[in-house]
Amino acid sequence: RAHTDEVKDTPYECGMLPEGAGSTRMSVKFYLIAMLFILFDIEVVFLYPWAVVYKEMLAESGGLILACMLSFLGILLVGYVYAIKKKAFDWKR
Repeated sequence: RAHTDEVKDTPYECGMLPEGAGSTRMSVKFYLIAMLFILFDIEVVFLYPWAVVYKEMLAESGGLILACMLSFLGILLVGYVYAIKKKAFDWKR
């Protein structure tokens, strides 16, 4: 790099003097909530196809399909209860 100095290395902020650090730290809580959102969002992705074809497959093996989906929802419910008990949704911590 040819001619560098402190003024050239500072970020440009629309003609205003820079205040504070260039980047701030994100709370770990944000990442936890984002991961929980993705987890339960993927749940909906798995539930939608089941709900669409359930009526058509009801005649063939409706009881088995319903039992499989209820066990899937049960596992997700256990995960949700675990997240509540660990206070994952408590913003004040």
